[in-house]
Amino acid sequence: MIRLPFGKPIVSNNEFNSVLNVLKSGKYVHGKKTEEFEKLFKKFTNSKYAITLSSCTAGMHLFYFACNISRGDEVIVPAQTHVATAHAVELVGAKPVFVDCELDTGNIDIKQIEKKITKRTKAIAVVHFLGVPVNMIEIRKIAKKYKLLILEDCALALGSNIRGKHSGLFGDSGVFSFYPVKHITTAEGGMLVTNNKTIAEKIKSKKAFGVDKNYNQRNFPGKYDVKELGLNYRMSEIHGCIGVEQMKKLKKFLKLRKRNFSFLYNRLKKLKNIKILKNKNKHFVSGNYCMCLILGKKYAKKRTKIIRELNDNGIGTSIYYPKPVPLMTYYKKKYNYKTNQFKNASIISEHSIALPVGPHLNLKNLNYIQNKIKKIIKD
Repeated sequence: MIRLPFGKPIVSNNEFNSVLNVLKSGKYVHGKKTEEFEKLFKKFTNSKYAITLSSCTAGMHLFYFACNISRGDEVIVPAQTHVATAHAVELVGAKPVFVDCELDTGNIDIKQIEKKITKRTKAIAVVHFLGVPVNMIEIRKIAKKYKLLILEDCALALGSNIRGKHSGLFGDSGVFSFYPVKHITTAEGGMLVTNNKTIAEKIKSKKAFGVDKNYNQRNFPGKYDVKELGLNYRMSEIHGCIGVEQMKKLKKFLKLRKRNFSFLYNRLKKLKNIKILKNKNKHFVSGNYCMCLILGKKYAKKRTKIIRELNDNGIGTSIYYPKPVPLMTYYKKKYNYKTNQFKNASIISEHSIALPVGPHLNLKNLNYIQNKIKKIIKD
């Protein structure tokens, strides 16, 4: 039977050979491959600084840590996101203050943000949900008014931009993920981009224990000082060399994602009682991470059955996300949130099905997917 996974990393002999060369070199950290990866990423996003990290979550944690956000502070966080967005705030002792999402995009409801800002608010965390950019022009107005920092969670937003400017560059920093099913992969890893020199220097220091000189900067082996508190959030050369090869394929990957999304959209957009989350308008371009179907009342209670039938027919699916973050047990218990507090986020969580549009799929695969969906819905 045909098997079409939701996501699949696309690697070739170039990645295999690059990894083997690193292994043979004996230099697994502090090498040239992570630096090359940073340069390629910086060029693609047109950012002043790009810093490799062990994960996207590490980047968010480091940002708050470097900006001295701590216990007693608050950060505005969207309710509809991966739990890592909120965990990064919790890890520095601050409090995530959740805001519901827009029903059309899944992005944070900008109209509700100011209602949640207090004297303790220090930053706004913005998530470009499924790669669809948030209206960062309005976010920046709010941040400027209240003198707040902005962190962009771009885990699913590589290749997305607003008015020609890449996501992640409207705030003080943007952080990307290279988990296996993302736009590109390093097996595991992340990247922080910023145009702020001070933040970049702090992140570079704090991601490597807070030492004043990295391995390549030392005049004498083993001689350095530690001038601030830091962590070990570095990316290895093995992960970095995979990233270098993946960057060479990124434009092709994005082109295929755009084609695949358009193909499915044009064939599913007329389905009754099903809505497809918006992925574009005249101001922004999405990175087309996936296609998100929102089931109407007629089908919502049958979502589990629909997903199982799709999976039984070899079609991989996902859900973004199983619950709004504030309704997950840890946050619900800690902050006493009620089930009905985040209505739009709950609708997307409970009524949605994410379909694959990755470059591992060809038009024959996509035609199979749309035919099976129509048949399952009809039945």
